[in-house]
Amino acid sequence: MTSEQWNAVMDINLNSMFYTCQAVIPAMRSQQYGKIVNVSSSSSWGNMGQANYSASKAGVIGLTRTLAKENGSKRITVNAVAPGQINTDMTKNLPEDVKRMATLLTPAGRMGDPSEVASVVSFLASEDSSFVNGECISVSGGFLMV
Repeated sequence: MTSEQWNAVMDINLNSMFYTCQAVIPAMRSQQYGKIVNVSSSSSWGNMGQANYSASKAGVIGLTRTLAKENGSKRITVNAVAPGQINTDMTKNLPEDVKRMATLLTPAGRMGDPSEVASVVSFLASEDSSFVNGECISVSGGFLMV
């Protein structure tokens, strides 16, 4: 892996979330309220051949938890979702044997639907999650239990 490849993935997956949070938190603090939902990945636990991707998504969890601690007293919650194998444009081009293996390693026995991730994001952005802060919720069909 080149430094350019490392930096490109960090910029997209981690730095972009840092800069977005940095931009919105001052307004949230002044209004004493806010909801931030970051996107991590089940790959944050490590994945062969994806050091840059896994590190960036693990960094999202660290960023999320730190910002939750720093801003929780201002009624700002900061959480993350960690999707597993989801049927998206990114996964549709995976080789069939890779998709089959991911399905076998997932207790749910299938890949997820984007709407299942969206439902968790919607919950975290709602008032129903007012006491949920600093969490990273896995939406992986149980993949992280394996």
